[in-house]
Amino acid sequence: MSTESIIRGEDWYGRDLDGVEFTDVEFVDVDMTELRSSGATFTRCTFRSVRFNVSEHTDSAFVNCSFQGCNFFDTTFRRCKLTGSTFHSCDFALLKVEGGNWGFTGLSRAELRGAEFRGVRLREADLGEARCAESRFDGCDLSGATLTGADFTAASLVGSDLTGVDPADVLLRGATIDERQAVVLAEALGMLVVPTPTAT
Repeated sequence: MSTESIIRGEDWYGRDLDGVEFTDVEFVDVDMTELRSSGATFTRCTFRSVRFNVSEHTDSAFVNCSFQGCNFFDTTFRRCKLTGSTFHSCDFALLKVEGGNWGFTGLSRAELRGAEFRGVRLREADLGEARCAESRFDGCDLSGATLTGADFTAASLVGSDLTGVDPADVLLRGATIDERQAVVLAEALGMLVVPTPTAT
């Protein structure tokens, strides 16, 4: 476990972080490009202007962390836990998230165009006014998530839980959804959905 309170300006390019633990550590202007973590745990850590470009994280945890002005270009998270973490002014170009728990994360106003979330738990996450055009949120749990003002134009939401989503408050033009979701959204608009009449 790290006992340093601030790690500033270090070059961690290509490092392997296996099973390490950091608590209440502040990372400032650290280069984590192509870093790989596995089973690492970051608790209540702050990341300022950290470059995560092309890094890969598997079964790692970033719990109640704060990310400010960080770059996640082509970063991959697999089965990671980021509950309670917040993101401000971050770059998420080509971000890929596969599984894991991102519940209660703060992603309001995040620029998530083209990002991919597959099978991710996003319960109670704040995606208010997030820009998610052309993104993929497939098979995700979005129940209880704040989506007011979010833009999902031409995004894929197939298989995700959209219970509680108010389509009047979210931009969904051109989005891809499945039949079950179509019923959920129609009912959210106050429509009564009935079975298709059988031809006689």
